[in-house]
Amino acid sequence: MELAILRDLVVVLAVSVLIVFVSHKLRLPIVVGLLLTGVLIGPGGLSLIAHASTVNVLAEIGVVMLLFTIGLEFAPEKIRRVRRDFWAGGTLQVSLTISASAAVLVLLDIPVRSAIYYGFLVALSSTVVVLKILADRGEIDAPQGRIALGVLIFQDIAIVPMIALVPVLAGVGAVSPGMVGLRFALSGAAIAAVFGLARHLMPRLLFLVVRTRIREAFLLTALLLCLGLAFLTSSLGLSMALGAFLAGVIIAESEYSHQVVSDILPFKDVFNSLFFISVGMLLDTAEIWESKTVVFALVLGVLGLKFLVAFATVAVLGYGPRISLMTGLALAQVGEFSFVLAGVGREAGLMPGPIFQIFIASSILTLLAAPFLIQASPALAERSRRWLAWTPRFVHEPGAASRDWSDHVIIAGYGLNGRNLAHVLKESGLGYVILELNPRTVKSALASGEPVIFGDISSRTILVEAGVRRAKGLVFAISDPQATRRGVQAARELNRNMFIIVRTRYTAEVDELLRLGADEVIPEEFETSIEIFTRVLEKHHLPRNLIEAQTKVLRGECYGLLRGACSAVRPAAARIADLLAAGTAETYFVRTGDWTDGKTLKDIDLRGRTGATIVAVVRGEESFTSPGADFGIRGQDTLILVASHRDIDRAFRYLAQGAGALS
Repeated sequence: MELAILRDLVVVLAVSVLIVFVSHKLRLPIVVGLLLTGVLIGPGGLSLIAHASTVNVLAEIGVVMLLFTIGLEFAPEKIRRVRRDFWAGGTLQVSLTISASAAVLVLLDIPVRSAIYYGFLVALSSTVVVLKILADRGEIDAPQGRIALGVLIFQDIAIVPMIALVPVLAGVGAVSPGMVGLRFALSGAAIAAVFGLARHLMPRLLFLVVRTRIREAFLLTALLLCLGLAFLTSSLGLSMALGAFLAGVIIAESEYSHQVVSDILPFKDVFNSLFFISVGMLLDTAEIWESKTVVFALVLGVLGLKFLVAFATVAVLGYGPRISLMTGLALAQVGEFSFVLAGVGREAGLMPGPIFQIFIASSILTLLAAPFLIQASPALAERSRRWLAWTPRFVHEPGAASRDWSDHVIIAGYGLNGRNLAHVLKESGLGYVILELNPRTVKSALASGEPVIFGDISSRTILVEAGVRRAKGLVFAISDPQATRRGVQAARELNRNMFIIVRTRYTAEVDELLRLGADEVIPEEFETSIEIFTRVLEKHHLPRNLIEAQTKVLRGECYGLLRGACSAVRPAAARIADLLAAGTAETYFVRTGDWTDGKTLKDIDLRGRTGATIVAVVRGEESFTSPGADFGIRGQDTLILVASHRDIDRAFRYLAQGAGALS
């Protein structure tokens, strides 16, 4: 018996490694690969597993571990960052999806209890799949990414009361408000009791365990807390998942949560993988083939319903059609927690076998469709705008459209970079206008007196509204690669003469953005690396001219030396030598009290000592060109120097420290 179980686990792991590898190559979500693994090795596939019950037991532990880690990651600051999308967006999306799904099912003569439960299943989307795809596309910080993140976090937490309500929905008789209230009261009492323990008992217990400095004792205590509370809540008639979630919240309240996450993570990944594999093993392919029409109809119905609800939710939050459409497509699939809820409902008798099979099959298909829907969403949004003649703007500032902007800078995005740029332009007396898609950010900026237009930078209408044809420049400070590409192309077609600067995260996007019309592309990852190596070289006291030469070489040829993208780029050593040999002009500010304050140019003898020449001196509003040897230098003067890079560096050291700096 033991060898048979071991054989089953070996088969599961071997096949899952192979299929996960293939899924990665095909850019499919890992969750999909694990589900397909279960289908392949299960009874509906090759029937490679003889004791599926063993895998199912491990999968149940996986569910407990999954909820435990969600409790550990229940960080208030994470919710605060997307609080409006979390509270308003999450509440609207979940409640509207449940209501709409239940209403449709009731019209199809499904009992109310079952209809509400099926609404729970449909309301949840896949956090793992959506966030992974959006991260790969660089859209986590884009508007659609932030909204999706807030809604998904809300859904992850909503699974707890949903699981608590399953026994109520499975009870005999109609669902009464009193029963629902009682169930929530029990859950609330359990949560209150657990938080009481968290504040008074658990920190002391964990401190005592940590003080032993025995790593194994700490890990076993964390597991004991997780499984113990899961057993306790299950004994009270609640779910094991609820107890595991509360255990995670307890430890998250302590300063040891990061270590627990580090220790638990390998276990969680293994058990969670077994959970998704076990779900796939439950699929009976022969039965599903007979119900293929129903399955595909359900897939289309779920995708359509969830898209419409999410679209409406994002529109209510104040975003335009493009962001609403992209977010709706991102949240249209059924999530991994729906499988957890399906298992709980199946045990409670809410989901008969045939319906369970149809649900599993349709859910897997929606997950398979998710990457393609998200990838196609920008193009679909653009086509929908043309087909339906959507107005891609809403000007918040009265009279903003009629303002006679000229030689101004258009700032796309009012995040940290956009705010800093706007501040500098304002201090410099230069005109600018801000384009922003976040309605709350627009409202805040308008309250501060900023010239803001609520609109999509990729829209020609919005660009014209912002005076793009008369603009001096356009700066993209947004984290939306798709909108940036379209915006650069549209802006360049509307104005061939203005400069366009783009901030991007990855150097892989540099070539395409330049081809579309950008004048300069600033990739964050290499600008960060340049800043790091510059400071390292400064700490080693390398000459400033040498550091600047290295920086110019790395920035030259569109960062080709670092990216390996420009085969014709000359070797770095040769290009640095050229830069060092070339002349340059620099300015040096003389502070009051410097050793040069009150000296004449003859006394300093800068050219004789360093090779640099002072070609002009700026004093207040006056400038003195080609000053003679008897010209006296004063504090607050600015010296204009001309020399090679190497001599400029010597001159700076000499002017700052005197003759001793050259010895």
